[in-house]
Amino acid sequence: MKLFECQACGQPLYFENSRCENCGRRLGCVPSIQEISALEPREEGGWRALALSGKSFRFCANSQYEACNWLVPAEEASPYCRACRHNRTVPDLSSPRNLDRWRRLEAAKRRLFYTLLKLDLPLATRAEDPQGLAFDFLADPAENSSDGPSILTGHDNGLITINIAEADDAERERRRHSMGEPYRTLLGHLRHEVGHYFWNVLVRDDPSLEGFRRIFGDERQDYGEALKAHYARGSRENWQDEFVSSYAASHPWEDFAETWAHYLHIVDTLETAHAFGLAVRPRIARGQEIAADIDFDPHREADLNRLITAWLPLTFAVNSLNRSMGQPDLYPFVLAPAVIAKLGFIHERIHSWSGRRPGGEAGRHIPKAVIGGPNSRAGAPQSA
Repeated sequence: MKLFECQACGQPLYFENSRCENCGRRLGCVPSIQEISALEPREEGGWRALALSGKSFRFCANSQYEACNWLVPAEEASPYCRACRHNRTVPDLSSPRNLDRWRRLEAAKRRLFYTLLKLDLPLATRAEDPQGLAFDFLADPAENSSDGPSILTGHDNGLITINIAEADDAERERRRHSMGEPYRTLLGHLRHEVGHYFWNVLVRDDPSLEGFRRIFGDERQDYGEALKAHYARGSRENWQDEFVSSYAASHPWEDFAETWAHYLHIVDTLETAHAFGLAVRPRIARGQEIAADIDFDPHREADLNRLITAWLPLTFAVNSLNRSMGQPDLYPFVLAPAVIAKLGFIHERIHSWSGRRPGGEAGRHIPKAVIGGPNSRAGAPQSA
């Protein structure tokens, strides 16, 4: 993600800020330009965004819950912003615990949508397409009563269901340990689940499907039986040679979603590094082999090799910084050549859709392996 600053006073801002801590102005995100803007009230009502003059905006309806800082153009009929209009169901917000968890999920979801918008990906709502992208944020019935099964996080033809218990840090850490996962975050979950949606949109009915099967495997194998076998046998031996995670080895759909999540990890983190002007120059004898200047926009870069060759030095550096603080590696993964070929397929699909490169077979030029999520498990309505 890029850096933001107040257009009125120059104060550096976080993506989640709703008020400038220096000059006190209201702030809002203008989704069309992916920018946090200082605001001025209009006499006739609404707000003028200093980052985009000449237009009038209002806040997303979810701002009343302090759950969204995105803006809606005044001429649009929807009360919800580009991200919130994809919500189909939210939990009972009269519960303070539900409200707190939902706010955390919405913060992660806005970061997801920032990247999807930057990549110019198609984002149909359920009102526009019966299989459009939609979210159900649900609480376990067991938290409010003794009846009902636990809510499972997962995807079904564009509908992403998220158990809001994942927003509880202690609960998420418990699940991470119990499932043997090196990485489990709200943003990671959302990136993984939306990968299933984009498989439907970019691959399922596209000529690239045969290329997908050559690289990821045949998705026509029984999905339920594949997951059952995965949980029965545990991690596949030597899965690191072909997959980004153990769970990715369970079925080609999960392999695609896991790899998709990592692609979004890479482009968003590289953009942050670029925004800070980071360069990696290791002061060791062979440091030039893992040096990098991150001087490009990863969302617009058509050459996957450029992303990958920057990712190795960056992750080596940040992992080393984390270890200096006694923390686990920020990116505890190895990207083998087979995984990079899969990233290449996803990179090609995204850039072909956006028109930044002609369609073609992905994964033909595989960079060297590099060092460095989320998993699908088999309230109140809200929609635009």
